[in-house]
Amino acid sequence: MEFKENRGIYLQIADDLCNQILGGRLKPNDRVPSVRDLAVELEVNRNTVMRSYAHLQDEGVFDNKRGVGFFVAEHAIEKIKEKEKTYFFENDLPGILQKIRLLKLNSSELKKLIQEIHKND
Repeated sequence: MEFKENRGIYLQIADDLCNQILGGRLKPNDRVPSVRDLAVELEVNRNTVMRSYAHLQDEGVFDNKRGVGFFVAEHAIEKIKEKEKTYFFENDLPGILQKIRLLKLNSSELKKLIQEIHKND
């Protein structure tokens, strides 16, 4: 995993774990890698991974079973999608809408683009 400088490493790790959940690599009730194992794999400090796990636990994505480890929460997918949609609507969509206005794209052009995206799913 390559880290970018514009965002905290622990948040980038959390994002990657969320993407693994959305992509099906980690499923609800799966045990996630131990803090130590993931820290070694990513070549980061264990405290950084622990911060990622605590962040995901606070967001309801992970459950911590004391003495056993962290697990993907039952409703993790819904929690992640809800968070991602909110972020998209607040941060990404306004820029996209501005670009649509500047390019004077019409609804038929946008519909065609959306249909193309759905073909590839």
